[in-house]
Amino acid sequence: MTKTGFDTGTIAGDEKKVREKFWRTAKKAARHIPFMDEVVAGYYCALDRQTPLKAKGILLAALAYFVLPFDAVPDVLAGIGFTDDIAVLTAAIAAVSAHMTPAHRLAAREALARQD
Repeated sequence: MTKTGFDTGTIAGDEKKVREKFWRTAKKAARHIPFMDEVVAGYYCALDRQTPLKAKGILLAALAYFVLPFDAVPDVLAGIGFTDDIAVLTAAIAAVSAHMTPAHRLAAREALARQD
């Protein structure tokens, strides 16, 4: 366990922390991240038992970085706070896009509609 509260040694530890903090961070970041639907689809892909372990690890690492309160560029900085998160999420989604299914994207659209 690190001082940030994330168990960096296991995918299960990352998954637990991502589950706990994802929606709170997503709501805060939604207006700053233009591809939030893909981020949420990535969240569902990471939690899908059918997703290969490597893809799940990439997504959970990126999502963990997204929900961390302390990162390279603090999220509270107006205008630039989520730029590092966007870069990490973009790279992760590009790396695993073949594993993101229409079901993940549908679940994302439905979840985002409920958040409004």
